[in-house]
Amino acid sequence: MKHKIIYLENDLPSNIKFTSPIAIDTEMTGLSLLRDRLCLIQLTDNKGIVYVIKVDPPYNCPNLKKILTDSKIEKIFHFARADVAMIKKCFGINTAPIFCTKIASKLSRTSTDKHSLKALVKEFFDIDLNKDEQTSDWASKKLTKKQIEYAANDVIYLHEIKEKLLEKLKRENRIELAYKCFDFIQTRCDLDLSGWQDEDIFQH
Repeated sequence: MKHKIIYLENDLPSNIKFTSPIAIDTEMTGLSLLRDRLCLIQLTDNKGIVYVIKVDPPYNCPNLKKILTDSKIEKIFHFARADVAMIKKCFGINTAPIFCTKIASKLSRTSTDKHSLKALVKEFFDIDLNKDEQTSDWASKKLTKKQIEYAANDVIYLHEIKEKLLEKLKRENRIELAYKCFDFIQTRCDLDLSGWQDEDIFQH
């Protein structure tokens, strides 16, 4: 499906509604929860439109927050731990419910250590995802067309990847385990935000 990209600033319009799972990704100034911040949220319900939303402090985004916390709408992420923690830091909310394609991949594709979004898109669709803009300046006041297209590409495959990974999880009888891991992401993010991001507290 070819997606139309709609670029917005600060929030989603209040008339945009979702009733089905949405794929979400974020872009940040960096990967540190201590020093970095949220710059972009991109999302799609896989019905032909990707919304790419530029967000800045003080993050007054009531419509986005309502969607992210809606318990009836599943949110599909790749490496949800990073996105959900940054959203919580900047928005002060818990994003739920969650499906994480990286966790699902690690639980179901145990013959490989390649679990990046790029690796999954290559395996399932034979497409080489261009990651050239990954480390570009997302805090820039004016984003380039390439940046916006890159951001959109990070969500357009997630719905189909989720379905393919669900098939593998079912085959290996690991669906329940996967959803228990997804539920734990909120706690994992709380640990990250509280200073335990580099320590495995479950080790002896």
